[in-house]
Amino acid sequence: MAAPLLAAPDARPVTAPEPAVPEHAPSGTGTGFVWPLRPRPRVVRPFERPECRFCPGHRGVDLEGTHGQPVRAARDGTVVYADRLAGRGVISVEHGQLRTTYEPVTPRVAAGDRVRAGQRIATVVAGHPGCVVSSCLHWGLRRGEEYLDPLAAVGAGPLRLKPVPPAAGS
Repeated sequence: MAAPLLAAPDARPVTAPEPAVPEHAPSGTGTGFVWPLRPRPRVVRPFERPECRFCPGHRGVDLEGTHGQPVRAARDGTVVYADRLAGRGVISVEHGQLRTTYEPVTPRVAAGDRVRAGQRIATVVAGHPGCVVSSCLHWGLRRGEEYLDPLAAVGAGPLRLKPVPPAAGS
């Protein structure tokens, strides 16, 4: 990951913390993840897994939003980055072995803050490169260096069928 560009930190308004009111993933996912935008947003660009570390791909999903729309933590975790990176606001939240990223945003949290699923952590900023609508939230998910489809975490990703062992005596 590139080092952050030197920039004056964005001033954050001093407000009382907003209570977390999660909009849970569909029942049965059991992941603890919630949508980062409310209401459930339209996906305007899906996840495209890169074939190698430096190969092309889309390492997250673009969710249709509006400039100034609240962005919420997708799961309980700890903020590990909340600042400007390559000219845009970025937040990264660690959830054990997983990490979510949100951009472009104006952060309302700082590195080291504990967050709860559904807690407001930022606002959407217009101008995400490659977005096909005026404002998008690019939402990413990783396990270590492996990029994952964040839609699978909220039960909206591609369906994966598990093999079923043959019944006894068949």
